[in-house]
Amino acid sequence: MPVSAEDPYESWNRKVFTFNDTIDRWVLRPVAKGYRTVTPDIVDRGVSNFFNNLSEIRNFTNSLLQLKGESAVVAFGRFTFNTVFGLGGIFDVANAFDLPERPEDFGQTLATWGVDSGPYLMLPLLGPSTPRNFGGMLTDGFMLPSAWNTVDSPEWYYLRALQIVDKRADLIPAESFISGDQYTFMRNAFLQRREFLINDGKIKDDPFASDDDELMLEDF
Repeated sequence: MPVSAEDPYESWNRKVFTFNDTIDRWVLRPVAKGYRTVTPDIVDRGVSNFFNNLSEIRNFTNSLLQLKGESAVVAFGRFTFNTVFGLGGIFDVANAFDLPERPEDFGQTLATWGVDSGPYLMLPLLGPSTPRNFGGMLTDGFMLPSAWNTVDSPEWYYLRALQIVDKRADLIPAESFISGDQYTFMRNAFLQRREFLINDGKIKDDPFASDDDELMLEDF
C-alpha cells in the first residue's frame, strides 16, 4: 500500500482505528442506541442544544483570536439569547433571530495563524485528528474560558459522559452514508470537514476524494 504525504502513519492509524471501533461497537454505540430508544426527541434535542450552547464561549473566544468580529458577535448573541430565553440553552431560540451557529475552535485559530496541519492521526478513544487539531483541542479544553469551569465534580463527569453519549447518538443516522473502506471514509470525512470549517465553508480540492464519495459534511 503506497504511503501518502497526508497519512504517512496509515499502518499505525488503522490499528488504532480498529481499537476504537471495537470499543465503539461493544460499548459506546449500544449505549447510544439505548439512549436514542428511551429518550424523546424533544429531550434529545434539548440535551444537544444545551451542550452546543456551552460551546459558544469557545466560538466567541476563537472568533476574537481570528479577528472575526462578526462571528464573535454572533457567538455572543447566541449564548446570550439561548441562555436567557432558551432556559439555559435547552432551546435554540437564537435561530429565530437569524443567528446560526458558527463553529470556531483553537485548531481553526492555529490554521488562521499559519500553523501547518501535520499528518493525519487516529488517536486512541479520541478518534480522527491531526497534530494541529489535537493541540487546539487541548487548548480549548484546558486554557480558554469555558462554562465547564463552573461545574464541580462529580457532576462534571456525569455531564461529560452525557455529552459523549448524546453526540454519539446524533451520529448514528449518518452511519448509513458510510461506504467502502470505513477507515478511508472516516479519514476523508474528517479532513474535508476540517477544511470546510477552516475555510468558512469553502472547499478546496481534496487529495483523498474520489468520484464515488458522497460526504455529508454537516454530520461529521
